[in-house]
Amino acid sequence: MGSDNFYPEERPSRRVSVDAFLMDETPVTNAAFAAFVAATGHVTVAEKPLPLEDYPGHPSALAIAGSAVFDTEEGHGSFSQTPWWQFRAGACWRHPQGPGSDLSGLELHPVVHVAYTDAAAYAEWVGKSLPTEAEWEFAARSGLVGSDYAWGDELAPGGAMLANYWQGEFPHHNSCVDGWFRTSPVGSFPANAYGLVDLIGNVWEWTEDWWSMPVVAQTGSPHCCSKHNPRGGREFESLDPMHASRVPRKVIKGGSYLCAENHCRRYRPAARHAQAIDSPTGHLGFRCVVRL
Repeated sequence: MGSDNFYPEERPSRRVSVDAFLMDETPVTNAAFAAFVAATGHVTVAEKPLPLEDYPGHPSALAIAGSAVFDTEEGHGSFSQTPWWQFRAGACWRHPQGPGSDLSGLELHPVVHVAYTDAAAYAEWVGKSLPTEAEWEFAARSGLVGSDYAWGDELAPGGAMLANYWQGEFPHHNSCVDGWFRTSPVGSFPANAYGLVDLIGNVWEWTEDWWSMPVVAQTGSPHCCSKHNPRGGREFESLDPMHASRVPRKVIKGGSYLCAENHCRRYRPAARHAQAIDSPTGHLGFRCVVRL
């Protein structure tokens, strides 16, 4: 688990083991999430106004329903200090680009604009769980040990596009060699050795683990012994010390269609990122597991 070759939060490479589990072949699709909503009446975080009692000091005029949308042409707002993102009122899983957009033709694309609680509610409804970070990474590696990518040590071996990510200079130009500017239908790219698709690219995926930096037992070497079913940190430790928000963060995995060679090279099994549990976006989804 982990890597010594890329970002600090992935280090060190270390031995872990996990108990047996089954994982969904694909991320949860718009069609599957729609069935959940129809059966339960679930309303996602992005569809509800911000509860001001939980966010003291937040302007009431901005406590509106919506989510973060990537748009290179209209992205003149500001989200996480990256101008290609903007908070768009009315953006949600039903309207992924905001008002006026819908799910026509996107039924088999991964559902997006789901916060952690939305993903967890779906998992409970189907009698499953969200994966731990270690489970997710084990599945993504599909038996390859030490490789940078889920399929080996080359991003595009022989020019083959093996996942949905950004080709070109992000965020100014995407040549779309892989055929997609945003999300792609699940299974558009080859399955890994375990028969799982889209663990790399397309959309980031929620895990159960609270964000923390990797912890390795003080044994002198991260490779001397295996930690069994490792978990992330504690909830209060996941808070961002550089941010005024006191919202805890979970680990998300896999990268998305916005990862590029010049930006966020997180289209790899070891890659990881922190995501506030109340923050849905247009490039974040999930899949489920069943532990045996």
